[in-house]
Amino acid sequence: MTTTRVLKALALSGAVALSVTACGNTNDSKDNGATTTTTTKVDKALAAKVPASVAADGVISVGSDASYAPSEFLAADNKTVQGFDVDLFKAVAGTLGLKATFANAKFDSLIPAVGSGKYEVGVSSFTVNADRMKVANMISYFSAGTQWFTKKGNPNKVDPANACGMKIAVQTGTVQLDDLNVRSKACKDAGNPAITIDSYQGQDQATAAIVSGKDAAGLADSPVGAYAVQKTNGQLELLGDIYDSAPYGYVVPKDQTALAQAISGAVNDLIQDGSYAKILKKWGVDQGAITSSAVNPAAG
Repeated sequence: MTTTRVLKALALSGAVALSVTACGNTNDSKDNGATTTTTTKVDKALAAKVPASVAADGVISVGSDASYAPSEFLAADNKTVQGFDVDLFKAVAGTLGLKATFANAKFDSLIPAVGSGKYEVGVSSFTVNADRMKVANMISYFSAGTQWFTKKGNPNKVDPANACGMKIAVQTGTVQLDDLNVRSKACKDAGNPAITIDSYQGQDQATAAIVSGKDAAGLADSPVGAYAVQKTNGQLELLGDIYDSAPYGYVVPKDQTALAQAISGAVNDLIQDGSYAKILKKWGVDQGAITSSAVNPAAG
């Protein structure tokens, strides 16, 4: 999440309305109803790069924090993980001759869980950065920046360039939290009140806090902020411009270079055959399309 990874208060159905308990589930599910078959054309050369330990059962296990619409969030059954990240990675897996199963877990637990072997891939709007690439391989597939948003009409007169003394909502473990910590320190260094940072386990909870008025504003990845505004029936509005654009990356263990290369190749196949563009357009996030995928690209 532009640590990049709203809506735990958002009952994430097709209409996506607010409800703090709807997708508050942070317990892992081995399936979540998301095992998929696909008609994606298999690239045999890329499939041959997939390690036998992954390919043997025909399934690639994915860890994801399903609170980050439209990237990954729970459907109305409160079990099935859906979103553009999900659709795209299903197609990636299909290109490699595999099925994908998604398990829902806390965002900040995912990279360690991939490293330990609990999941074979992490797919959760992870922003590519140097710290993450020290412990994992990252495969680029999308580009997003940071976007602030607030209550309609901005009743608290929040200025992202000067939010000193404001209560601001953010998801734990994200680059947006890092951003707020830097901004808050700058406030204190200038003799102004620090930013009160309300850090939530789920981005959905952070968004709910803004809708309720508990927090004056929040910040998240640009597609997430835009989707929250769209799906809260005029209760929120975007604030300021998108900044600090950087690639999202799939996460695989540091020692799984061949798997990383296979996944990157599959993304490039989907870009070339047009499937990639169709998936992004379906979810209204095509502005974040990239032209090619790479393993461990330059960090944002």
